[in-house]
Amino acid sequence: MRTLHHTSKTFAEEIAAFCRGTAVPREVSDSVAAVLADVRSRGDEALAYYAAKFDGAKLRARDFRIPAADLAGAAKRISPAELRALQAARDNITAFHQKGRPENWTGKNKHGAAVGEKWDPIRRVGLYVPGGEVPLASTVLMTATLAKIAGCPEIVVFTPSNAEGKVSPAVLAALHLLGIEEAYRVGGAQAIGALAFGTTTIAPVDKIFGPGNAYVCEAKRQVFGHVGIDSLPGPSEVMVIADETAKPSFAAADLLAQAEHGTGREKIYLVATNGDLIAKIMSEMRTQLQVLGRAEKTVRVLESGFLAIEAKSLQQATDIANYIAPEHLELLVADAAVKKLTEAITTAGAIMIGNHSPTALGDFTAGPSHVLPTGRAGRFFSGLRVADFMRRTSIIRYDKASVKKAEPTVAAFAAMEKLDAHGRSVRIRTL
Repeated sequence: MRTLHHTSKTFAEEIAAFCRGTAVPREVSDSVAAVLADVRSRGDEALAYYAAKFDGAKLRARDFRIPAADLAGAAKRISPAELRALQAARDNITAFHQKGRPENWTGKNKHGAAVGEKWDPIRRVGLYVPGGEVPLASTVLMTATLAKIAGCPEIVVFTPSNAEGKVSPAVLAALHLLGIEEAYRVGGAQAIGALAFGTTTIAPVDKIFGPGNAYVCEAKRQVFGHVGIDSLPGPSEVMVIADETAKPSFAAADLLAQAEHGTGREKIYLVATNGDLIAKIMSEMRTQLQVLGRAEKTVRVLESGFLAIEAKSLQQATDIANYIAPEHLELLVADAAVKKLTEAITTAGAIMIGNHSPTALGDFTAGPSHVLPTGRAGRFFSGLRVADFMRRTSIIRYDKASVKKAEPTVAAFAAMEKLDAHGRSVRIRTL
């Protein structure tokens, strides 16, 4: 595990170099491009080929869609405790995101014309739910709940199966709980291709949502423009900013929690102004590693993706956070510093405040969606919200009186930009 000190002459360069490690390698982008082209060309045949190649699953086109009976059956097979957890998380997520649903509005501009905005749900949306070793039932809730609140007429979910063609019962139960009826056991970059281009058995969508590994994230980037995407939520990231009030055992547990995703491309940051505190937290990490079930994968992430930074002040820690734009940011700092840091840090996907707000609460049940930008995309993307499942249309309505008031302005612009027909189209209505 690597430590960087603010006195280093190459401090800024070293942070930048570490962040550049999130860039997509050429072999990933080339591989994804080939898969997408194949899916666009061969459709269902390509999906079956990649299911066998990557997941070991022997699927035919008729096997892709998960029967409704399987979804309902899974809800009965999971334990009562698991069902209660899904319901509790759904309720918090629903309550949080209902407050953010945009509303239509109308008003008058200075000409007296009626102007406003209307919001409509996107017609058909595709949700990607990671599976494999870590099937994320929580991602179903963190995406589909928002699509339901937005009122999207068609919601389709893609998630990979195991070698036997089976999908996690918890994922299926979550789909049933939210009333999702169209779901496919297809994952990886090939799933993004199917969502974007469609196949004989699968209709394309208008926008794709959800997190994924480096291949899925790159596939979303490559299909953007052909379809919409929510953001680029790739392998997990966390940054902990800690001062003397931080509990080392808490900080260590939270850093390990994100590292255990184990893809090898996670980024784990610890920022503190005290070298002794960094040493205590790193010691706690080594101790806690001994009892983790995914310790081997977690260690691999820490070897390549962990960076401890000793900053000279909390102001510098703020600057570092704004540069890195972490997916999850924990502020384990004194109450007196919380307000200033929260206001000053403007690029984090989600901010968890205080010693009793671990990232895992946001991952599963706090309410905000855990679909958050990674790889410094927080500089220009925000976490998923209901408005992302809707599109906005501007409304403009003039009458003869308001057109007359606007005509001089239009005439001036038409002259400046040498667009005579534009000016005439307004002037003709004032005669």
